[in-house]
Amino acid sequence: MRFLILSDIHANGEALKAVHADAVTRGFDLTLCLGDVVGYGPDPNEAAAWVSTYADVVVRGNHDRACSNLSDYDSFHPLAQHSAAWTKEQLLPCHVEWLAQLPRGPLQVDNFDLVHGAPDDEDRYLFDAEEAAASLRHAAEQVTFFGHTHVQGGFVSRRPTGSTAALRFQTVPAQLTLEEDSLYLLNPGSVGQPRDGDPRAAYCIYEAHTSVAYFYRVEYDIRTAQEKILAAGLPEELAYRLATGR
Repeated sequence: MRFLILSDIHANGEALKAVHADAVTRGFDLTLCLGDVVGYGPDPNEAAAWVSTYADVVVRGNHDRACSNLSDYDSFHPLAQHSAAWTKEQLLPCHVEWLAQLPRGPLQVDNFDLVHGAPDDEDRYLFDAEEAAASLRHAAEQVTFFGHTHVQGGFVSRRPTGSTAALRFQTVPAQLTLEEDSLYLLNPGSVGQPRDGDPRAAYCIYEAHTSVAYFYRVEYDIRTAQEKILAAGLPEELAYRLATGR
């Protein structure tokens, strides 16, 4: 079974279309989404319609909650607050309802888990090995796929030492074969708003029967995405950051 794993689409229709087209050429059986379908980007209804139609399993993200009235966004930084308020005005009622019904992680699929933030807290950001090590103590499966940070890669905790290290890829595509005696937190990266210095849309395909994860990046029409953000009246920074991957 090959799983297409997407995260942090953030209402970027151009990036989503490019990722799906690229993934189709590589082959997959089921589509999984780690949340934050909406927020920041100009295409919330398009993104929600696509994910609700084509994704087989979805866990909610913090922007999905905020934009479907399940939580406020007072703790968001100003750019996120602006985009959340705008998104709530744009979303069709059917998409608000769908977002509100998304389950929280962890959610088990096959022999691995899906979360948005971390195994112990759906809103926790996992940026460094120390945070990952603490979070892995709550992991129920050998592999947990997470999003939220918009950084492709993840963390590995090797046994018997228990030392935890970050996983980063110098070049992509990258292939990671999982070791039987290790625990993993794997991040496919962000489809719609990468923040690891690479502006290309990110995704992962996980081959469960061989325990191999394949990480990919794909070019997309950033200029059109930027123009749509500006035309919507969203903050200019949300458009410009797409070109830098920050």
